[in-house]
Amino acid sequence: MNPVNILLVDDQPAKLLSYEVVLQELGENLIKAQSGREALEHLLRNDIAVILVDVCMPEQDGFELVSMIREHPRYQHTAIIFVSAVMMAEPDRLRGYAAGAVDYVSVPIVPEVLRAKVRVFADLYRKTRELERLNADLEDRVRERTAELEASSNQLRQLNEELEERIDQRTREREEALAQLFEAQKLDTIGQLTGGVAHDFNNLLMAVLGSLNLLKKRLPIDEKSERLIANAIQAAERGAALTQRLLAFARRQELKPHAVDFAELFENIQDLLSKALGPGVDITKDIPPRLPQLLVDSNQLELALLNLFVNARDAMIGGGTIMVSAEEKDVSRHGSLAAGRYVRISVSDTGEGMDEATVTRAAEPFFTTKGPGKGTGLGLSMVHGLAAQSGGILDLSSVKGEGTTVSLWLPVAENVAVAASPEATSQDAAPNLPQALTVLVVDDDSLVSMGTSAMLEDLGHVATEASSAAAALEILGSGGKFDLVITDHAMPGMTGAELARRIIASYPGLPVILASGYVELHEDHGLSDLLRMTKPFTQEQLQMAVHRAVAERATAA
Repeated sequence: MNPVNILLVDDQPAKLLSYEVVLQELGENLIKAQSGREALEHLLRNDIAVILVDVCMPEQDGFELVSMIREHPRYQHTAIIFVSAVMMAEPDRLRGYAAGAVDYVSVPIVPEVLRAKVRVFADLYRKTRELERLNADLEDRVRERTAELEASSNQLRQLNEELEERIDQRTREREEALAQLFEAQKLDTIGQLTGGVAHDFNNLLMAVLGSLNLLKKRLPIDEKSERLIANAIQAAERGAALTQRLLAFARRQELKPHAVDFAELFENIQDLLSKALGPGVDITKDIPPRLPQLLVDSNQLELALLNLFVNARDAMIGGGTIMVSAEEKDVSRHGSLAAGRYVRISVSDTGEGMDEATVTRAAEPFFTTKGPGKGTGLGLSMVHGLAAQSGGILDLSSVKGEGTTVSLWLPVAENVAVAASPEATSQDAAPNLPQALTVLVVDDDSLVSMGTSAMLEDLGHVATEASSAAAALEILGSGGKFDLVITDHAMPGMTGAELARRIIASYPGLPVILASGYVELHEDHGLSDLLRMTKPFTQEQLQMAVHRAVAERATAA
């Protein structure tokens, strides 16, 4: 227990000494003062717990001294005990209490009484100070805890804000992903529909072109009739070109991917592009000289660039500048691209640009912002299909009034050996056939099979038609002898590829030509070397395919 300071005030040294003797048992610090001035000096220098004041002092009585002490803020609640042998009447006591005393001790003093009273007030002072200290500690702890709570509250508020931002971000990402998925599903649905329509349209064109070409050969020479037939053939050929664009969008066109140097490819077609664009359009390029080679069908890439440049020209009323650039990109994640190395080819124009709604629909087939007769709406959809079928993507960004940038992401050719599928349009010299051939024509479309048979018969061959793969196998199994089989691929029940496998296994040495309106041989299973024709084909292409098939059979024999 820490001792407290007790101030003894009396003008008589003997009385001070007697107080000291009585109170020293308490173990407190006793401070003595013989006048009011000396007492005030001690009060200013020390913290006093209890004050014993003599009432009767010559210079300044106890009442005046106590009144002065009470005026000091620090001693307004200090315990003051009057010690007096006189002035003990009731009015005097009331005056003392009014001045600020808390108790009276009469003289002669009783030591036990004086010690008890001083002990009580000393302990009260100690407990009061302890309580004040505890209150101060409590207030500090409250302030500290309040600050911690405020910090925690601020941190929680910050975490809530970050969580809300992350939720908003994830919500936006989810909405964007759903929008991309919806667009992909929509384009895929449109692609399937487009591919099916293009396939059926190819069959119709096959019959039209074959019949027209045969009719042209058999009609008597007449300038007007010849012009009409030529016009019909040209229209049918334009329809065939249209179906090729549809198949490109549907990702079902025949591609021959190989390593392509883009800088060299663009150098070769730049003059062609300039002539196609006409005057008023400037072409600038930013193509690094050591760009890695692309894995793409070069012919289709040239056609895609031509489409992009024509679209850019049409968007720049009164002329402008088209910028083509290329750069290598190492992709870990970008849209639907798989991780790997790509080359991004960008074509930018300074035209009027497109709004967001137009950008969303720009790759859809037959969607165009051009006037009637100025566009088919298939150019950008064809580029989109080429990118997807080549393992890349098409990016489109546009700002209304500022221009448009179309970016074509194509994979880098990294030690990839690509075998081009044999084509029936090979320009190799065909051998002379020693005799007429017996050909089995398999197609579920009677118009196509009849047209193909007519062309074969016009070439001097004998054709037998089968409306399905099962019918073809039945004809072969019944002992029919054939030199060649020409089969469609997309047929119900059994495809042409499956039929070819059965024929190769059961009738070795019998050549097969696979004719198809679009590519759908995702699993070759040994058919990568199979001779193929793309519908619609001409009689010349058919003749070349037949010659080549017979030549390969002779070489194998």
